[in-house]
Amino acid sequence: MALIPPFFLDCVVAIGFSRDGQKPAYQATGFLYGHFLKEEDDKQKSYRVFLVTNRHVFDQEEQAFLRFNPEGGAPAREFAVRLLDKSGKATWFAHDDASVDVAVIGINGQRLRDEGIRFGLFESDAHTASRNKATELGISEGDGVFLLGFPMGLVGESRNVVVVRQGAIARIRDCLESNSRDFLIDCAVFPGNSGGPVVTRPEITSIQGTKSVNAAYLLGIVASYLPYQDVAISQQTRRPRVIFEENSGLASVFPMDCIESVVRKALATAGEPPPTKVEATGGAA
Repeated sequence: MALIPPFFLDCVVAIGFSRDGQKPAYQATGFLYGHFLKEEDDKQKSYRVFLVTNRHVFDQEEQAFLRFNPEGGAPAREFAVRLLDKSGKATWFAHDDASVDVAVIGINGQRLRDEGIRFGLFESDAHTASRNKATELGISEGDGVFLLGFPMGLVGESRNVVVVRQGAIARIRDCLESNSRDFLIDCAVFPGNSGGPVVTRPEITSIQGTKSVNAAYLLGIVASYLPYQDVAISQQTRRPRVIFEENSGLASVFPMDCIESVVRKALATAGEPPPTKVEATGGAA
């Protein structure tokens, strides 16, 4: 019994960087997001495809490498993506609020298909839950979530193998009420998870008077864990000597609204990749 639609894992991409011409080291996570454009017919819909990750992943970088699995069992392939054009201008887009750690870059989905790459899309009209949708679904503290990504560079040997961590929503009502930009999850987050998608854990039970979230929805993008500091005090001077920073187990997540805001910003700029046609799924996974 699967709780995560298998194609959700095909939406997740490893992001790496090369130093001094060396083999890319995979240091972050991203995912493919399809912004719905139109229905072509009863069987196909068109989407504009974007790679979504954190702003801090792309910041100060000139080029990134994306690692995809081909169809069949062939080894993973790497694709270089320029993050600066010839004039030095960024080819990617970030949120207007610098505190919102979200970035997107246009991806040519048809090229990936022509190259025989296996990939999926989080479709904006079928697989996502904005603030309003999350409120309608009754999503609240304690609900289960999954974090998908590549912590500590664990991308797999021959092919990408996504690492799935399970957690719970720790605080979200302030975000749903638009009093906070982000929400918190209780989940183990490590370097490499940056930019990973957070999806709901389907449930068939709920307490009386509340709803059960019985489908997997993309809720947002993880940014970083929240650290706490422990201070070592000198017994002789009674002054701080060493400060240790530890992982609190809580992590910050930016909701779908922030992602869609950056996508709309990118769509307003000419030169984005052509639409990608996919088979209609007919609703949430």
